[in-house]
Amino acid sequence: MPYLATYTAAAPERAALDASTGTLLLEFGVDWCPHCQAAQPAIEQALAAQPALTHIKVEDGAGRQLGRSFRVKLWPTLILLRDGVEAGRVVRPLTVDEVAPLLAL
Repeated sequence: MPYLATYTAAAPERAALDASTGTLLLEFGVDWCPHCQAAQPAIEQALAAQPALTHIKVEDGAGRQLGRSFRVKLWPTLILLRDGVEAGRVVRPLTVDEVAPLLAL
């Protein structure tokens, strides 16, 4: 799945993510966040090298349970899941060199 440009308010269920197979990248943040905006070029470039990786971009904030269940505190937070288990995370990346190693796990 290619890079997604905007965060979606329709978050997947945590149980579905825990039961997922394969590798996927969760990205938590909001479109208006300056840190999220600054990270987008690096995330997009890193994902370009991983075209088969599923990218799920989830809007986070007060009252959003999925982010709380993953203990997300800062935006953007990227979490790599492998077969429903967290394999790694990166918080507030600014360069592709910060994102690419996560995607290579």
